[in-house]
Amino acid sequence: MARRSLYQRLRSTAQVRLALFILGVLLILISPIIGVLPGPGFLILFPVGLMLCLQNSAWAKRIYVRFKRRHPRYAAWTDRVMRRTSAARRRARDALIAADGEALENRRDAN
Repeated sequence: MARRSLYQRLRSTAQVRLALFILGVLLILISPIIGVLPGPGFLILFPVGLMLCLQNSAWAKRIYVRFKRRHPRYAAWTDRVMRRTSAARRRARDALIAADGEALENRRDAN
């Protein structure tokens, strides 16, 4: 049986999950303030805070899913910044579909 990491064992308690969620909210709230300073502070703090919130709160996940459905363009940007693997798969799939569509158009034009 595989051993769980220390982070996974700690996250199994409700108090730690709440603390991580609150830390994520604080990072999200601080990110615009840090964003006015020179450097990539906003692009580091906001995704980290969002990831902590999404990992530790079912409520935050539901809100995020609603946001993604209403604003797919912004959600794609957020997924890209958070480096979500599902977003990478989606972009690769869309690129493959676009390439297949172009190849089909080129064959039609050639005939």
